[in-house]
Amino acid sequence: MNYKNRAVVLGANYYIGLSIIRSLGRKGVKVTAIDYTKEDSYGSRSKYLDEHLIAPHYGREPERFLEFLINYSKNQDYKPVLFPSSDPYVEFIDKYFYELKEYYLFPMDRKGFWSEVMDKYTMSLLAQKFNVKVPETINSKEENLVERVREEIGYPCIIKPMDSASFVRKYRNKVFIIEKEEELIEKVKMCHNDDFEILIQRIIPGPESNCYCYDAYLNQESKVTHWTTAYKIRQWPINFGASTYAKQKYIPELHDICKPFLEGIKFKGFSEIELKRDEKTGVIYLIEVNVRIINFNEMLYNCGLNFPYITYMEMTDKLPEPKSVEEDLGYTFLYMYEDLFAVKEYLKTGQMSLSKIIKDISFKNVASTWSFSDPKPALYFMSRVALKVFNKLTKSQ
Repeated sequence: MNYKNRAVVLGANYYIGLSIIRSLGRKGVKVTAIDYTKEDSYGSRSKYLDEHLIAPHYGREPERFLEFLINYSKNQDYKPVLFPSSDPYVEFIDKYFYELKEYYLFPMDRKGFWSEVMDKYTMSLLAQKFNVKVPETINSKEENLVERVREEIGYPCIIKPMDSASFVRKYRNKVFIIEKEEELIEKVKMCHNDDFEILIQRIIPGPESNCYCYDAYLNQESKVTHWTTAYKIRQWPINFGASTYAKQKYIPELHDICKPFLEGIKFKGFSEIELKRDEKTGVIYLIEVNVRIINFNEMLYNCGLNFPYITYMEMTDKLPEPKSVEEDLGYTFLYMYEDLFAVKEYLKTGQMSLSKIIKDISFKNVASTWSFSDPKPALYFMSRVALKVFNKLTKSQ
């Protein structure tokens, strides 16, 4: 098939961008990746990448980055399809929605809606509107915060940011675990001083395997056309991080919860909803919503759901035939680099035993970065890690 429109991937310096490149390139789509630096951009080494460009930084020079993207599109015969590989790029697209919509194709048709769904507080309001349960949550700016947390949530609890991307960049954590009132007061004050809007939320009890994912594509009529489900086995940071080891598994309850919610809010394009089952009550709670391609995209690809290509086709021609994976295929996703840290921490805290970790080993692993047919990105990534370790060791001597 002759694909006229290019795909433009924002960010090839992480394995999500690499996975988008591979998912499209394998089908023969011409892919351009745009980064702000060549350093650590291991996705740009993929044989499936047709073009790699360096642009101004999206955060430090947003107007210049916008101008770069517009000028790039103007030089194309057909509108490119735009793919953000991380939340900061999503926020950038939302901010300059109308300017980019004129020159690029992407599924969402409402300015600011992606950010509204990613925002933990507005997401919880949307969930409640459609009768989807969310953990008990209190805005940190509410009056009598300490008393309310004590009476309504209890300890331990977590502090969650409304804007995860900037919070993680600042603190290197997705959440803060709070064990007592003194910690709550200290951390809330710190976050407020740094101008972060935060929530205090109940921790849903249960092991990592109670953390579920519903991955779906919604067409331009906001109807779910493609979907599957999965669960986490390990994540980093442990308990409140991104999947380092996950497995596809058919969990029909998730479809019953998530499909009406996504269709009800009129979502369009790819979305992943993260949920967790309370081990004490069995109730499933919505935790957060991702609005861009996620970290175990390669596993979804192996399950027969090529979400980047589905997006590309609906934007440029016609949506592929609907498909759902309503069986257990046995595929697992492994991000070995961070999973090593996760395994060490699970063993250290006693949350997992060595026998359980061995029992969870699968022979249908899908690696985050390594590919026999496209080895250069992984080799470059490993060389960069080795260099950083070497520099750290030599500096410490």
